[in-house]
Amino acid sequence: MLDFKSILKMATVSLKINKMRSILTSLGIIIGVSAVIIMLAVGSGASKKIAKDMESMGSNLLMVRSASAKSGGVRMGMGTRPTLTMKDAEVIESKARGVLALAPYSAESKQLTYGNQNWSTTVGGTTQPYFLIRNYEIESGRGFLPEDNKNSTKVAIIGQTVSTELFGDVDPIGKTIRIGNVPFKVIGLLKTKGSSGMGQDQDDLVFIPITTAQRKVFGTDFPGTVSMIAVKAQNDEVLSLTQEDITEILQHRHHIGKNQENDFEIRNLAEMQETIKSTTKTMSLLLGAIAGVSLIVGGIGIMNIMLVSVTERTKEIGIRMAIGAKASDIRIQFLIESFILSMAGGLTGVVIGILGAFLMHKFAGMNIAITLQSILLSLGFSAAIGVGFGYYPAYKASLLNPIDALRYE
Repeated sequence: MLDFKSILKMATVSLKINKMRSILTSLGIIIGVSAVIIMLAVGSGASKKIAKDMESMGSNLLMVRSASAKSGGVRMGMGTRPTLTMKDAEVIESKARGVLALAPYSAESKQLTYGNQNWSTTVGGTTQPYFLIRNYEIESGRGFLPEDNKNSTKVAIIGQTVSTELFGDVDPIGKTIRIGNVPFKVIGLLKTKGSSGMGQDQDDLVFIPITTAQRKVFGTDFPGTVSMIAVKAQNDEVLSLTQEDITEILQHRHHIGKNQENDFEIRNLAEMQETIKSTTKTMSLLLGAIAGVSLIVGGIGIMNIMLVSVTERTKEIGIRMAIGAKASDIRIQFLIESFILSMAGGLTGVVIGILGAFLMHKFAGMNIAITLQSILLSLGFSAAIGVGFGYYPAYKASLLNPIDALRYE
C-alpha cells in the first residue's frame, strides 16, 4: 500500500521527466493569474483614486443651483437664470434641519495680474464656511472674517497653481494682485488638493468675499443673487431630510406650486459619489472576470495534457495496479500532478502580475492597488482549476483495467 508521501514523490518525478511539457501546460494558468492580478490592481487603483478625489470634494454635500434660462426656446444650462439669493441661503441655514455648514457661491473666469505676470482662472465669491464644506485648508495666511463680507473687503485667498503662476517661489501673502482692474490683497494660500475626479485642477482658483464679488468684480443686473448654495449636512443619515427641507423652503419662498417646475436644482453629491463608486466596482469585477476566462482556458489545457499523459502512461498504470496500487492511489497521483502544475503556474503568475502592475504604474502612470485578497483569490482559483480540470483525467486513469493496461502498446 502506497502512502501519500510516496504518491507525491512519484507525481513530482513524473512532472520532472517532461519538464518542457509541464512548463507549457502551466503557461495558460500563468497568463490567466497574471492577467487577473493586473486587472484587479488597475481596477482597485482606479476605485481608490476616485474615492480620494471624491473625498477631496467634500462629503455629505448638497449643491443647490439656480435654474436654467431659456433664449429662443434654447435652454442655456443650470445656473444661467438668477433665482437664488443671499436671503435664500440665510433662511435655509436657519430653518433647514441637519445643516452643518452653508455657503453661497458665485464664480466667473477672470484675468489676474501681478507685476508683469498674468493668469486666467476661476474667481469664486463665497464665505468662510465654503472651505469647510469643500475640504479646503489654509496653508499660510488666514481665511475670511465676517467683516470681510460685511464690508466688501478687497482680499483674496489663492490656490497653489495661481501662486506658482503669478509669484513663482515668492511668498504671496500680503502681495497685491489685480482681478480685472480691481486690486486685491492676498491674505491666504490654500493647501494643494490636486485634480478632481473630473480632471479639474482644484488648485487653480481664487476666492474673494461674495459681497465684494457681487459689488466690485462680477457686476450683475440682479443684486444679491448667487449661482449656487453649497450645503454640508451633519451626516449622511440626515442628508435626505436636509434636501427635503431645502426643497420645501425654496418652493415656499419662490411661490412655486405643486404642479409647477422648480426654478432651482439640488444635486446630492453623496448619491453621485455612490453611483461612481458602484460603476467603478462593477468595471473592476468585469475586468477580473475577463481575465478569469484565460484561467479557465488554462484549466482546459491542463485537462487536455493530463488526458494525453494518461494515454501515454497506460502501461505504467497497469504495472502499478498489478503490484498492489489501488484505484484511489492512481487517482490521487494524477490529481496531485494537476494540482502542482496549476499552483506552480499560479505562483509564477502572481509574481509576473505584480511586476506587470508596477510596470504599468511606472510607464503608463496608471493608479494600481495590489491587495492580498486579489492574490489569494487568484491562487485559490488556480487550485480549484487544477483539481477541477484534473479530476476527469485522474478518474479515467483509476478506471483502467490492469490486464488491459499491461497489454496496451
